[in-house]
Amino acid sequence: MPEARPCAFLDRDGTLIEECNYLSDPDQVVLLPGVVDGLKALMEKGFLLVILTNQSGIGRGYFPEAAAHDVNQRIIEMLALEGIAIAACYMCPHAPDAQCLCRKPLAGLIDEALSRFSVNLTSSIVIGDKDIDLQLAGNRGLRGFLVTTGHASEHIDWAQDNGFPVFPDILSIARQL
Repeated sequence: MPEARPCAFLDRDGTLIEECNYLSDPDQVVLLPGVVDGLKALMEKGFLLVILTNQSGIGRGYFPEAAAHDVNQRIIEMLALEGIAIAACYMCPHAPDAQCLCRKPLAGLIDEALSRFSVNLTSSIVIGDKDIDLQLAGNRGLRGFLVTTGHASEHIDWAQDNGFPVFPDILSIARQL
């Protein structure tokens, strides 16, 4: 078994790419500022990069699961062109009321990654733009970081009240690690 590595579990919408409600068109994917440099910095520090995303638009019937996979693939391809290796992308396709175990803030998506990769959880992190991303970190005993992109303005006070650091972008987080 390979040596365990730290993992950066990354939210997708509003963290890596511009927030578009129920994004289903890969041509609308736009990387956020600081993402490329931030992910490169995390890779240089030895982090495995894994995307975790709730995509309730599938469960709500707004778009097919294949469309979400196409968006995820587009993100992975765009980042690969910049020299960034995304190890995997795990997605919850369920609506919020489905009571599944994979919807953030529950840890099902992290557990899925742990079944595939050798991860050092004590040095792993979660980065996102919502309280559910930080709650996910707390549910697995990981350090969580809020980026002030996407929906973060609605969650900054909660993050600070609960002891989670807030940063303008992923690069700022990587520099602090």
